[in-house]
Amino acid sequence: MSTKTVFTTGEAAKICKVSQQTIIRCFDNGSLKGFRVPGSRFRRIPRDQLFAFMRDNGIPTDALESGRKKLLIVDDDEDLVELISDGFQRDGRFDIKTVNNGFDAGMGVREFRPDLVILDVMLPDINGKEVCQRIRSDTALDMVKILCISGMVERDRVEELKAAGANDFMQKPFVIDDLVAHACGLLDMERVVSS
Repeated sequence: MSTKTVFTTGEAAKICKVSQQTIIRCFDNGSLKGFRVPGSRFRRIPRDQLFAFMRDNGIPTDALESGRKKLLIVDDDEDLVELISDGFQRDGRFDIKTVNNGFDAGMGVREFRPDLVILDVMLPDINGKEVCQRIRSDTALDMVKILCISGMVERDRVEELKAAGANDFMQKPFVIDDLVAHACGLLDMERVVSS
């Protein structure tokens, strides 16, 4: 578990789920305390200062506390949801929440603020493309990554999903470890090789 004590502006931006420019602006105007690396222009933010900044601005601090990524799995196939959850639990760096329809997905994203949504395209109520569009219509959710999964194959449908805001797509059936590796790639996490 990484318990870093000092963060770069990029790392702080990821933790706060805001743009790096926002962090730099807050650093420069003094609302986010930190220091510059001697002899350079690099800004560094101590953990306690980042924590105070997040608390003062109503940003959930759990990402900083646990260092874990939040994952929302959206699929109406309960067996598959269980398989995916198990795969990410084995990785050990994820807090996982699951829902089984598009409506709950929309609610879940707003309340849970996941780092990543694994989204089945064929949901019982609304399709994955619409879920992507809803997530992307809310600028507060810009940092949320969306990985769509589906058994459908047409390339143009995949392009439509990406146009609607999906970051990536994986074809079902897939190997769970490949899905976890894919997710780690999207989240810029190091790949943990299970022994």
